[in-house]
Amino acid sequence: MKFILLVHHDESAFEQMRDETKKGLLTESIGLCHQLDAKGEYVHASPVHPAATATLVRVRDGRPLVTDGPFIETREQMAGYFLIEAKDRDEAVAIAGRVPGARIGTVEVRQVREITGLP
Repeated sequence: MKFILLVHHDESAFEQMRDETKKGLLTESIGLCHQLDAKGEYVHASPVHPAATATLVRVRDGRPLVTDGPFIETREQMAGYFLIEAKDRDEAVAIAGRVPGARIGTVEVRQVREITGLP
């Protein structure tokens, strides 16, 4: 089963951290990816650019509405993701607990739907 682990944290608090702390979190995340890969659980992972660089797309009445910037009300913003292979939800939750971002924010665990006919 594939699960996506969406990493959320407060961007402004993250930006106030010392560079060494931020680099340490990234190094830990890379290490976790290598550990997961060695067990066949890694699919993909990546941080994302800040919410201020986001573009939101909504379609209303058949017309796309495109808005620049983060206009979703939330205290934490999505910071990145891990796409993993796990035998079940419990294993995915255990892996999420190992994500360094869980210590400074939240990791949302969601099973990915398998859709036939996709490339």
